[in-house]
Amino acid sequence: MSFYTSLSGLKNAQTDLGVIAHNIANAETNGFKKSTTNFADVVASTSLSDPRMARGIGSTVESVTQNFGIGPIEQTGSSLDVAILGDGFFTTRSSESGDTLYSRNGVFTMDDDGYIHDGSNNRLQLFAVDANGNVTGTSPTDGRIPPTNAAGAEFAGVTIAANGTVSASYADGSVQVVGAVALATFTSPTGLRQVGSSNWEVTGISGEARYGAPGSNGFGKLQAGSVERSNVDIAEELVSLITAQRYFQANAKAIDTATQITQTVINLRT
Repeated sequence: MSFYTSLSGLKNAQTDLGVIAHNIANAETNGFKKSTTNFADVVASTSLSDPRMARGIGSTVESVTQNFGIGPIEQTGSSLDVAILGDGFFTTRSSESGDTLYSRNGVFTMDDDGYIHDGSNNRLQLFAVDANGNVTGTSPTDGRIPPTNAAGAEFAGVTIAANGTVSASYADGSVQVVGAVALATFTSPTGLRQVGSSNWEVTGISGEARYGAPGSNGFGKLQAGSVERSNVDIAEELVSLITAQRYFQANAKAIDTATQITQTVINLRT
């Protein structure tokens, strides 16, 4: 039994090492959130067993939990780089599949048609607003900045306010409010499914998205010209890496010891 007990420890240590390695590999990924491996003990007993005779038979991976703590904010100077100062996720939608994704990576660009999108070509979702910038809709749509205004003047620049208002300026000096950045929150963010490129999608565990404007109840404000970095602490991950390595070595040593004891018993019988 000691072989299987230590083998479960080896498998768990391997999982832990994989999670830590993934964290370290994404230490420079914008909007990335680190994960932590949680373990649980396994005990061989039933309702009829004497609790004083219950034996532990190893451990198992209970969950791999994401940590949605805010990462460092780095200034970039780009008008379409945005960081969320508080709770919330940017909402994007794939122009090809129509899938809705959520992200903390606020690095955006604008294509020739005026759509604001991320590095994976997912379009940023905006709320409709009136001329004063007040949100008038509840369902966000693709964020688009008209290349020219009603007078035919060409687009000159864009600004994003702390409350999410997106304003486009034109060559004739006019300013047009085109929408407000839509943020989303969830009942259980740790239940979101990672899909890569610092994106998540909804699951039954996370609950449905609740949308709102930045700075409103439960949603963080925005900081334009900045981007949220990964929340991975390299020093902390290296310490965890050493601990996981010791954990692996200890279980390997336990298997080696059990092998030697078994061999000794076999030699005695022969």
